[in-house]
Formats: sequence, structure tokens, C-alpha cells
Amino acid sequence: MKELTKAEEQVMQILWNLKKGFIKDILQEFDPPRPAYTTVSTIVRILETKGFIAHESFGKTHRYYPLVEREAYKEFITSGLLKEYFNGSVSNLVSHFSKREQLSAADVEALLKIINQQQKAK
Repeated sequence: MKELTKAEEQVMQILWNLKKGFIKDILQEFDPPRPAYTTVSTIVRILETKGFIAHESFGKTHRYYPLVEREAYKEFITSGLLKEYFNGSVSNLVSHFSKREQLSAADVEALLKIINQQQKAK
């Protein structure tokens, strides 16, 4: 799997939400100012070449749908982030955010709850 550009990821997010859609459907989901139809069409063709999406033909038009699930891509991106920037350590990642004061008390409480649940499951 390859990492997507910001524009490609934005189109994928839309397609994951829509499940299936024509270029015009994808375009309508963008916040204004919307990109040009041809820009979205080009991104969709690139995503298809990369194996992220496929299409069904309806005459001259195509309806696109994801081949890669959102969770699979999320796993790919987060594992890469952990390896590349935090030496594969979740604690280094959490430490980074806590030092930046981006963890609220509610965030810390939620993390502790997740850790406790995982320990009980083992």
C-alpha cells in the first residue's frame, strides 16, 4: 500500500463516506470553494491506478467505489507514523502529545480506560 497525497486522501474520505459515487457526487461533498470537475476526475483516475478504488460503467459515466477499507489505510498510516517518528513506541507518541499540552484530562482518562480494558482482556 502507498501513502496518499492530501488531495487523494480527501477524495478517499469522501468515497468511504459515500460508499459509491460519481464524480459529481464526490464534488458535491467538498466544502466551497470546490475544486474543478477535471481536478477531481484526475485524482479519481490516480486512485484507481494505485488500486484504492474501482468503478462500474454506466455508458460513458463511471460510478466509483473504494477497494481499500478506511480501517486498513488508517492502520497503514498510523503504523508508519509510529515507526518513522516515534521509534515504534506508543508511549513516545502519547508523551509527545502530553508535552505539547494537547491531552486534556478527559483524554488522559480515556487513555487510562482503554489501557485498563486491554489489560483485563489479556
